[in-house]
Amino acid sequence: MAKRTASAKKQARAGVRRAARNRGVRSEVKTLVVKARKSLLGGPVAESDRYALTLEAVRALDRAASKGVLHRNNAARRKARLAKQMAKLATAPAAPAGKGKKGGAAAAAPAVKPAAKPAAKPVAAKKK
Repeated sequence: MAKRTASAKKQARAGVRRAARNRGVRSEVKTLVVKARKSLLGGPVAESDRYALTLEAVRALDRAASKGVLHRNNAARRKARLAKQMAKLATAPAAPAGKGKKGGAAAAAPAVKPAAKPAAKPVAAKKK
């Protein structure tokens, strides 16, 4: 069925404009996520550059989700995957490289402690 009414034709034109705009945003987000992922997977990249690329990708995902280009759960899932890769990278080199340094062992210990604290909070906050 062809769109015959003036309002339907106008909506079709607006849809084409929105699709073009959204395509650019999605493309930018994909590019930034791929760059961040490549920096996290390996290669000679400075730690600050890895963090900056990941942060830039997360911001782009948030922007796209707020504009409605990406669904918020889709953006959250991608951000979680990036964060997971970043955490894996942070813990993996710390063990072999941190043999002589105190920072390697100290960085691993606090990661375990915060997990126990949030479990205790909801029980204390529950009042009848």
